[in-house]
Amino acid sequence: MIKRLLKSVREYKKASILSPLLVAGEVVFECIIPLLTAGLINNISRGCGMDIIIKYGLALIVLAMFSLLFGVLSGHYSAIASAGFAKNLRRDLFEKVQQFSFANIDKISTASLVSRLTTDVSNVQMAYMMIIRVAVRSPLMLIFAFAASIIVGKKLAWIFVGIIPVLLFGLIIMMAKVMPLFKSVFKKYDNLNESVQENVKAIRVVKSFVREDYEIEKFSSASNQLRRDFTRAESILAFNTPLMQLCVYTSMILISYFAAKLIISSGGAYLDIGSLTSMITYSMQVLMSLMMLSMIFVMITMSAASAKRIVEVLEEESTIINPENPVMSVADGSIDFENVSFKYSEKAEKSALTDINLHIDSGMTVGIIGGTGVGKTTLIQLISRLYDVTEGTVKVGGRDVRDYDLEVLRNEVAVVLQKNVLFSGTISENLRWGNPDATDEELVRICKLAQADEFIQSFPDKYETHIEQGGNNVSGGQKQRLCIARALLKKPKILILDDSTSAVDTKTDALIRNAFRTEIPGTTKIIIAQRISSVDSADLIIVMDGGKIDGMGTHEELLKDNDIYREIYYSQNNMGGDNNE
Repeated sequence: MIKRLLKSVREYKKASILSPLLVAGEVVFECIIPLLTAGLINNISRGCGMDIIIKYGLALIVLAMFSLLFGVLSGHYSAIASAGFAKNLRRDLFEKVQQFSFANIDKISTASLVSRLTTDVSNVQMAYMMIIRVAVRSPLMLIFAFAASIIVGKKLAWIFVGIIPVLLFGLIIMMAKVMPLFKSVFKKYDNLNESVQENVKAIRVVKSFVREDYEIEKFSSASNQLRRDFTRAESILAFNTPLMQLCVYTSMILISYFAAKLIISSGGAYLDIGSLTSMITYSMQVLMSLMMLSMIFVMITMSAASAKRIVEVLEEESTIINPENPVMSVADGSIDFENVSFKYSEKAEKSALTDINLHIDSGMTVGIIGGTGVGKTTLIQLISRLYDVTEGTVKVGGRDVRDYDLEVLRNEVAVVLQKNVLFSGTISENLRWGNPDATDEELVRICKLAQADEFIQSFPDKYETHIEQGGNNVSGGQKQRLCIARALLKKPKILILDDSTSAVDTKTDALIRNAFRTEIPGTTKIIIAQRISSVDSADLIIVMDGGKIDGMGTHEELLKDNDIYREIYYSQNNMGGDNNE
């Protein structure tokens, strides 16, 4: 896990190495200062002159300045290293997510991915900063201060040997109790994020159904569960401070008591006043180092769960990968389904698609119709390899889609999804997702074909009108027409419209379909629709039911031979069953 995370340090290796080196220098200077202080006190007690005092004083000032300089520089480089590490880690995570298939995203969940890219990365960033600075400083200070206390205080240093195990034992017990709590906390962060994400995304629905109180209660429940776990964890960790203070004050009392006895009994020969002062300073350094170590343990405990979640994403292998020697061109827009069956999960009991056999010639217009949940969207997602088939083969241009380079395949298959998505930016920026090199004149021409130019021209800024995130400042019909224009700009070999004209009127729908015939006659067009009027002129209409193909043919053939198609047609045209022909 650590090895995988360290790959994200990259260009910040220099800062990551300089920080602990500078910390080591800071510690050395801090540990020398009490030794000089002891010498100064002892010389003063013997009645030395001002020249000795000035000499010691200047030396102490120089040491203090060097210690300060090294401390400032170590803080500077640790900040650069940790912030840079977090930046790289977020980038690595985001790049990995871009490679995921829909199945990977379904497995981890969107809310959990957001938590890992934000909260978890922040926790790991803080831990990394502490590791390259505080986690280096504390052990070094502990070792140097302990060694110096042996030199100065001799037998008194054994007091630390008795105190340190008590403190370590207490810290180990606390960590053992706290670690499971922190692991559960981050799962609850996911639930909290999911609640926020779902509510904000569907805020119009929430308000239209007056469900604000319900959503607030749901969020409060997730927030309270998080609070309870954090409270339990912090309650346990609260014992850290009193335990530390107990050890500090106990050691100071013992040092003062035994030091006083040694000074009196030896007449200052074994231990003098300056050494006592240094011993008290070193005792504070030793015990404060232990306190800092305990804080590091807390931070590492929290970040360990975060680090594990981050590495899970980084090591997650996409269920859809490029072949070793991919095909780099798509011959045409022909499509073949050969004995295709598909399940969304290996654990799923029921297949979403079963025994699909289908041939579509390049350039055909194909309609797909059927009730909700019968597998229409699932079928078209297999064409651009958003999912891989469970059984059978899907071919495009005569080749198995698994043989193609993913980017090449998806560049030749434009999909206007049922849930149309626009991104924050101008209308022209959104349209150029289809073709980054499209000219302004080409944008206007394509938008006229998609019946979008008229409403765009009504905006004050026209094609430079800013689209809010998700396209919330345009209507559903406007959003659909912009997405269709974006797909047309791509000039693909296969164009898939997944119920993408449901929010436009029948006249506009007919004009858009006519534009397909004139603008992209050689492109295979697949139209998933609820309205028969959207597909009745198609070369082939596929009727789906229960994840299977129930019938195929032209409008006239299906009216004659297919019960499901006939029932849909009659219900949409207010016709009785006796008016069949």
